[in-house]
Amino acid sequence: MEKTQHPRVGVGAFILNEKQELLLVLRKKEPEANHWSIPGGKVEWMENVEDTVIREIKEEVGVTIQIDSLLCITNHILPKEETHWVCPTYKSRIHKGTVKNCEPEAIIDIGWFSLQEMPTPLTLTTKKALENFFNHLEGQKI
Repeated sequence: MEKTQHPRVGVGAFILNEKQELLLVLRKKEPEANHWSIPGGKVEWMENVEDTVIREIKEEVGVTIQIDSLLCITNHILPKEETHWVCPTYKSRIHKGTVKNCEPEAIIDIGWFSLQEMPTPLTLTTKKALENFFNHLEGQKI
């Protein structure tokens, strides 16, 4: 019998601090292990995506966030890893709490990074989120 594969849905939060630094986590697990990523996670059955991103950020980095807007949706397709995710990313800000690694089994490190000096390598979703963020800024200057 042939294995049926379906895309999954994962969410992310593009969180900037007052210095305009982006919060990233260094992934321990596949897909894209040892890559820096915006924090987030998978949508559970019967959970809406906005609730998911709030829940996942609290679980991963211990803060409560306020969602400001949808930044982008990434088609996160990695054929070599047999991975296919559809990933809404939300521009968000910390509402309450202090960032810490709440999932050391999944996250190697956490850091705030200047938008001009990103660590490498970055996940596909993080690259797309940055691209959309900068495109949006360019559009505001016109």
